[in-house]
Amino acid sequence: MKKIAGVFLAVGLIAFMTFVPNVAAERERGLEDEIIYNILIDRYNNGTPTNDTQVNLDDPQAYHGGDLQGVIAKLDDLQEIGVTTISLSPLMENSDNGFHGYWIEDFYQVEDHIGTMEDLHTLIEEAHNRDMKVVIEFVTNYVAASHPIVDDSEKADWFIDNELTEPAWMENTVRLNLEHPEVEAYLLDVAAYWMEETAIDGFKLHAVDQAPLTFLESFTQYIKELNPEFYLLGDILITDADNAELINDTALDAVGNMRLNDAMVEVFAEPDNAVENIYEVWQTAKNQQPLLYMDDFNSERFTQKFSENGRNTLTTWSLALTYMYTTPGVPMLLQGSELPMYGTEAEESQRLVPFNSGEPDLKEFHNRISALRNEFPVLRYGDFEIVDSSGALSVFKRTYNDETMYIAINNGSESAYVDVSDIPSNMELRGYLGDNLVRENENGNYRIGLARESAEVYTVQTDAGFNWLFIGFVVGVFVLFIGAIIFLSAKQKKSNM
Repeated sequence: MKKIAGVFLAVGLIAFMTFVPNVAAERERGLEDEIIYNILIDRYNNGTPTNDTQVNLDDPQAYHGGDLQGVIAKLDDLQEIGVTTISLSPLMENSDNGFHGYWIEDFYQVEDHIGTMEDLHTLIEEAHNRDMKVVIEFVTNYVAASHPIVDDSEKADWFIDNELTEPAWMENTVRLNLEHPEVEAYLLDVAAYWMEETAIDGFKLHAVDQAPLTFLESFTQYIKELNPEFYLLGDILITDADNAELINDTALDAVGNMRLNDAMVEVFAEPDNAVENIYEVWQTAKNQQPLLYMDDFNSERFTQKFSENGRNTLTTWSLALTYMYTTPGVPMLLQGSELPMYGTEAEESQRLVPFNSGEPDLKEFHNRISALRNEFPVLRYGDFEIVDSSGALSVFKRTYNDETMYIAINNGSESAYVDVSDIPSNMELRGYLGDNLVRENENGNYRIGLARESAEVYTVQTDAGFNWLFIGFVVGVFVLFIGAIIFLSAKQKKSNM
C-alpha cells in the first residue's frame, strides 16, 4: 500500500508542477542573481577552540572566537534562507586585537585567530558544492602601523597623511599612497596571489570612496583581465560619496549606496512613512548597481531602530525584505539579520551571532522571498517604475522581455488600495506572498488593495476563472488514491479469512 501511495503522490506532484509557470533563466549567472550574506568572521560563529587565543568575550575590542570553521558549519543554514554568496571580512594576518581585519600586517597570510589557508580552501570548496560563491573583503587603503613596510626607509613615499579619524579602528592604521606606482604594483600582486592561491569568486574593496579613481580604474581593470567573471564590489565609508563615477569609470560591478539604504531604513523604521520616498532616492542612482541592505557593522541595527517605534519584528522585516528582494540592486544581509539581532552601537551589533535565538517565521520568510526572486528573472533584471501611491501604499512595476510583475507594499497603519489601469482586459494579478487575486473591475481597472503593514508580489496572467482542469485532476487523483486504499484493504481482509 505504501508503494501505491507513493506512486500517486509522485504523479500528483509531477502534474502539479505542470501548472506552475516555468520561467527559465535566459542569461548566465551574474551579480544580479546573488543574495549576499555579509560576515565578520571573528564575530560570526566559533567552529573550533583550537585557535581561541586572546579571546575575551567581555572585551568588545578583543577577539571573540569566530573562525572559518564556524562559517563552514553554517553553510547549510545560509542556503536555507536563500543566500547564494558569502562576503567575508578581511582575513589577512592582523596585528593584536585586529578582530575586524583592517590592521593588516601580512597580505599573504591568513590570520591565525580565524583559521588557516587549508580552512579557507575547505570553506570555498564546501560553498561551491552548494553552488554558493565566496567573496573576501580587500583593504587597499591602509595597513597596520606595525606592518613591516612602514619602517622600511626605502618605502617612505608609499604613505600619505590620513585625514580620517573614524571609524575608531582607523587610529592603528597608516594610509597607503595609492597613486604611487610601486604601491599599485604591490597591491595588484596581492590580488593576483589570492585569486591564484584560492578559488574565491570576488573581492569587496573596502572604502572605495577613499581611493583615487585612477587607482580603482587600473586595479579593477587588471582584475577583470585576469578573470572577467570575478565579482568586484565596492564598500562605501562616507554617505555622500559619488557612486556614479565609481560605477561608470571603473570595472566595479556594484557599490554600496548609503543614501539609498538610509532611505530604506528611515521609511520602514516607522509606520505610515511613504514607500514612494525610497523610489525618489533610487531615481538619483537608477543607472547604478546598488548593494541593498538594512544593517551594517558600524551602526544601530535595523531591528533595534524599528522596535523602539513599537513595530512588529516579522511584519516590519517582511516589508523591508520585499522591497530589497524585488527592486533593482543586489540584496546584502548582515550576519544575524535573519534571526534578527538588536544593538544600538557597533559594539552590540558586532557580538557573536546568537544562533539559538530568533524567530522561525522570519527565517521562513527569507526562504520564501528569496525563492520568489530566484524564480522570476524580471525581479532581478527588469525595468523598474512606480505605478501609483496612496498614502503609505506604493505599487511598483517591473518588466523584462514579455514578463511583467507588480510589487505592492503598504507601510501604513490602515488598509489602502491603488487602481492600476495599464493592464489589458481579461487578465488577473496572482499574488505569491498572500495568495491574493485581483481581477478586472467594471471600470476596466485592477484594484490592488492591501491590509495594513503588508506586501504582495503579483504576476500578470490570463484570467482563466476557475481552473477546472486542474481541480478535476486533483479530485481524480484523490479518488484513485482512496479507491486503491479500499481495494488493498479488501484484499487484505480476504487473505486473512
